[in-house]
Amino acid sequence: MIKSVFKFLLTGLVTLIIIGVLAFFFIDESVPSGTKGQDAEELADEMLKALNKSAFDTVSVIEFTYPRGHSYVWNRSENTVQVRWDQNDVFLNLNESTEEFSSLQYEAYEYFINDSFWLIAPFKVRDNGVIRSFVDVEDGRGLLVTYTSGGVTPGDSYLWIIDQNGFPTAWKLWTSNVPIGGLKIGWGGWVEKGGVWFSTFHPSQIIDLEITNLKVTY
Repeated sequence: MIKSVFKFLLTGLVTLIIIGVLAFFFIDESVPSGTKGQDAEELADEMLKALNKSAFDTVSVIEFTYPRGHSYVWNRSENTVQVRWDQNDVFLNLNESTEEFSSLQYEAYEYFINDSFWLIAPFKVRDNGVIRSFVDVEDGRGLLVTYTSGGVTPGDSYLWIIDQNGFPTAWKLWTSNVPIGGLKIGWGGWVEKGGVWFSTFHPSQIIDLEITNLKVTY
């Protein structure tokens, strides 16, 4: 019985390695070159207007649950967040330096930065240190954004694919924690909360991510 279980696990691991190698050689793409300037800035403005960035800026509290049971109550007015997962319940004051965090607090901080990005990334294309470029793509219009600072993985790039209504339909990403460059992940499941549009479903060939229990308070 034990030998059978071990064989099953080993077979599964080998399969994942093979899939990973094939994905790397046949899907991996380089970061595309784009054009900075008016076209990129106008496309960024169009997306922010379609999703109602001005209303988003007035949201006081955002609550949501990310896959793996990561739950958040993010008080944007006070710049704090309550992070819950497994048996952990961690309060973070985001005004403090991360150097002051305990190891558990820093783990919660990393979860929050990553997980919240999948909810609010469209609203961050004009953050400080972001480079924006227009890219021609086949299935829409492309806005390439590169984060030169901030977060926990500066240097990451994302190519937004934006439809004629200004809504993102997907992005391709080049990040330090994903070995496949240009992996395409959908932005769907759009819901309107208090006049602001949020994407709650991100399908891909590898995994689907769904954000649940989304609430906003003004």
